[in-house]
Amino acid sequence: MKTAWGRFSGYSFQSLREDLLAGLIVGIVAIPLSMAFAIASGVKPEYGIYSSIIAGIFISLFGGSRFQIGGPTGAFIPILLGIVMVYGYENLLIAGFMAGIILVLMGVFRLGSLIKFIPRPVTVGFTSGIAVIIASGQIGNFLGLSGMERHEDFISSMAEAISHLNTLNVYSVGTALLSLVLILATPRLLPRIPGPLAGLIVASVVANLFYPGQVATIGSTFGEIASGLPAFRWPSISWESMVNMLQPALVIALLGGIESLLSAVVADRMTGSKHDSNRELIGQGIANIAAPLVGGIPVTGAIARTATNIRNGAASPVAGIVHALVVLAVLLLFAPYASRIPIASMAPVLMVVAWNMSERKEFLSLLRTRTSDSVILLATFLLTVFVNLTVAVEAGLALAILQFIWKMSNSVKVTKVLPDHEDRSNKVRAHVVSELHDCPQFRICTVEGPLFFGAAKIFGSLVLDTLPHTQRILLLRMGKVPYLDTTADQNLADIVEQVHRSGGIVLVSGIQAQPREMLQKTGLYRMIGEQHFFEHTGKAIDFALTKLENKKCIGCKHFAFQECTLLSNPIKPLLTNSKGGDG
Repeated sequence: MKTAWGRFSGYSFQSLREDLLAGLIVGIVAIPLSMAFAIASGVKPEYGIYSSIIAGIFISLFGGSRFQIGGPTGAFIPILLGIVMVYGYENLLIAGFMAGIILVLMGVFRLGSLIKFIPRPVTVGFTSGIAVIIASGQIGNFLGLSGMERHEDFISSMAEAISHLNTLNVYSVGTALLSLVLILATPRLLPRIPGPLAGLIVASVVANLFYPGQVATIGSTFGEIASGLPAFRWPSISWESMVNMLQPALVIALLGGIESLLSAVVADRMTGSKHDSNRELIGQGIANIAAPLVGGIPVTGAIARTATNIRNGAASPVAGIVHALVVLAVLLLFAPYASRIPIASMAPVLMVVAWNMSERKEFLSLLRTRTSDSVILLATFLLTVFVNLTVAVEAGLALAILQFIWKMSNSVKVTKVLPDHEDRSNKVRAHVVSELHDCPQFRICTVEGPLFFGAAKIFGSLVLDTLPHTQRILLLRMGKVPYLDTTADQNLADIVEQVHRSGGIVLVSGIQAQPREMLQKTGLYRMIGEQHFFEHTGKAIDFALTKLENKKCIGCKHFAFQECTLLSNPIKPLLTNSKGGDG
């Protein structure tokens, strides 16, 4: 594994120039977003700025991606708002600190790859749901509604906004519309100027010059923004607070891990590079441990800012550090002016962020499939909007797991086969078996698919249903069984016991490494008998013929201790040197 400093290998003066330019642009983009995300999360705007500074430095230094830009993101808004409303800001700091520790541990224990296995319908569902919550949560600010109370859930927030429509402020609406137009138009007309920055600056100038005092500003709502970082302080952590904040911390860690790795994957696609997922989690964890020490909110990889970083020519993590220093410089030099920014001008910033993160194309594409993935998508989306993200993710994952178990259980097949005497090599075939062509002494079954708890009972039933009491030998061809768990092992043991009780034996051919190892661990391997395991089906059949009372008759409707009497449809006897397939 490459060291963190390996990401700076081959660094040159030209690389520094590219990083300075990219970092400057991303830093300017990050400032309005950081304040907007903090306000929407129920905390003061400067806390978002503090978070961007800390995240920009620590994620760039210790993360696993060369181009990742970290900071507050829209995905965290409903989670953080809920924590602030239920537990308060101080406990949010504790939850963020604990989430950082969890992320570091996830990286240390190399769990980064596991996060990638979260089903796409779940991530699209909760991301789209978060987008709806963000956009709807800004309606009050966009319209300048006054006297509104913040609510955690969507329905209460909408009801609150509707009940206060009579307080609509036309100045706020005008300010918000001006900001929205500039956010959308600036990237097309002046691509080098960030749309959110243009919207905030122009809308702020217009509001302060032409109708001062008519719209709520950051200063009038939250107080003046202090110039500089606050003093370091440890959160007041106690055992009780740790227990209370464990679930919120786990949610923050899980969501932060997902978002940061998704962002790193986007960076990989854009640059052709490859990130280290476990190191990325460690870097994210360190940043989230450090952010609460200066009052910052939880952070993660920001997809839009990372993409902006790459598009503007970033060469290394230095661009991320420069971006953090730019945010710090703006905080030190221009904090008093930021206090005059109208709240209404920030609402369109978040609404556009919500639109961009909504994954609407992917959402509609999954919905059109009309499969179980569509159900998982809708369930996760609706639960995110109408209940909360925690329940939505848990339910989405549960449905995805049930879907997987159902599909895998249905993939298990047990097929009766017999040697095909029309084939020179006497390969076993399913079509050979019929009502008039079967053997009561010897049953050969081909087993296909993973044998796990979801399919174990089906496997047992399929085998036992094909097994008459007169059967002396059961041969299980397990070459197409990649996996076997303890539940399936117990069902197989029941089959073996039933055959043994009737005086028969069980043979196994072609078994793969994992199922063999499982049978050895549980003792079923010894119960079946080591001498009854064969590499190829042909050898197993040869062994079986030595145990049959009539060694020539296989595939006969009548009992094998009689000669076949179907003279009108004679059945060719199985030769004792039959190859019988390869297991």
